[in-house]
Amino acid sequence: MPTTPRLRRAVYAGSFDPVTNGHMHMIREGAKLFDELVVAIGINPDKKYTFSIDQRLDFLRQSVAGIENVKLDFFENMFLVDYANSVEAEYVLRGIRNPNDYEYERGMRHINEDMNPGVVTVFLIPPREISEVSSSFVKGLVGPRGWERVVKDYLPPAIYDHFLTHFQKTP
Repeated sequence: MPTTPRLRRAVYAGSFDPVTNGHMHMIREGAKLFDELVVAIGINPDKKYTFSIDQRLDFLRQSVAGIENVKLDFFENMFLVDYANSVEAEYVLRGIRNPNDYEYERGMRHINEDMNPGVVTVFLIPPREISEVSSSFVKGLVGPRGWERVVKDYLPPAIYDHFLTHFQKTP
């Protein structure tokens, strides 16, 4: 009797505060590599966020519309590898933008393997034009004259107007 092939499920986690074009590159590539990609917002109670969890989930929902095999979720007070296990994911997808990311992610990969050798970490390197894009980077561009024009290149179109509205209201 033939067995049903196992679903290749991966988790791609981050704060997504807000989702950027760098995140979207990872999501699109991850969706090609895996049967299902769970994009999960990790909530760190010690961290201050610009956007609420509901806003970040909504931004992701708008940004991933049309990518059929992407599911959205969030988790709190859990190691990423434990969360991956809880959603029956055998893979964790991580991005490496620079040497600092590499060193950090290499160390985390080893710790994750110690915690659960059944979860494999897969690394992707983004294209050069978005290799330094992060949520913190984009938020750090806000302020100087013309910032609106500059951040537009780093945010998904569905998010750009929300981002502008938020920061134009902020004193």
